[in-house]
Amino acid sequence: MCAHFLRALRARHKRKALAAAWLIAFALPQCASAQSTPPSNTLARSAKAAATNAWNGAQDVAIYALGLIGVDYRFGGETPEGGVDCSGLVRYVFQQVTGVTLPRTSKELSQLGNKVASADLAPGDLVFFNTRRFPFSHVGIYLGDSRFIHAPSTGSEVEIARLSEGYWQKHFNGARRLVGVLPSLIPAAAAAPMLQPEPTADKGP
Repeated sequence: MCAHFLRALRARHKRKALAAAWLIAFALPQCASAQSTPPSNTLARSAKAAATNAWNGAQDVAIYALGLIGVDYRFGGETPEGGVDCSGLVRYVFQQVTGVTLPRTSKELSQLGNKVASADLAPGDLVFFNTRRFPFSHVGIYLGDSRFIHAPSTGSEVEIARLSEGYWQKHFNGARRLVGVLPSLIPAAAAAPMLQPEPTADKGP
C-alpha cells in the first residue's frame, strides 16, 4: 500500500515537472512572440482580444494535457484516476480547461470545429489517425513542434509522440481546431463589439 502510494506520488511529480519543462521550453516563448502593439481601432482591438483569448485558451488545453503524462490507458476511461482512452483524454482536458463537454468518440470529435492544414497546426488542435482500420479512430492533442499527446492503447500510458514518425505520418487523417471556433469556445470579447460599427461623434446640424 505504502509502495503503491509512493509510486503514484512520484508519477504525479514527474508529470508536473514535464509539464513545467514543456511550458518553459516551448509554450511561453510562443506566447511571447504572439504579442504585438495594440491597435487603436475599436474593431481591431476587439479582434485582437478575441484572438489573444483564443490563443491562451488553446495553450491552456495543451499545457493541462501535459499534466496527464503517465496516466494509464483504459478503454472507455474518462478520468486520470480510472484511466483514459484517446477520446476520453481529450474530453477530460477540454472539460477541465473550458468547461465544455465534448462528444465521446474520436469519430464524433472529427466532425467538430474547423479543418486545419498540417502546416498551420497550433497547440490545442486535435489530430486524428486511422489506427483501427477506419478513419478518425484515434485522436490526440497537438502540442507544437510536431508533437502531440495521446493515450495510445491497452497496456500503455498517456505519452507524447511525434507526427513526423513514420507510423503517425502514414496513419494521419487530418486535424481540427475547436478553441476559438466552436460557439461555446469563442471568447466573449469577440461578440458584440465585432458586429457593431464604431460610434461616431455627433457633429450637430
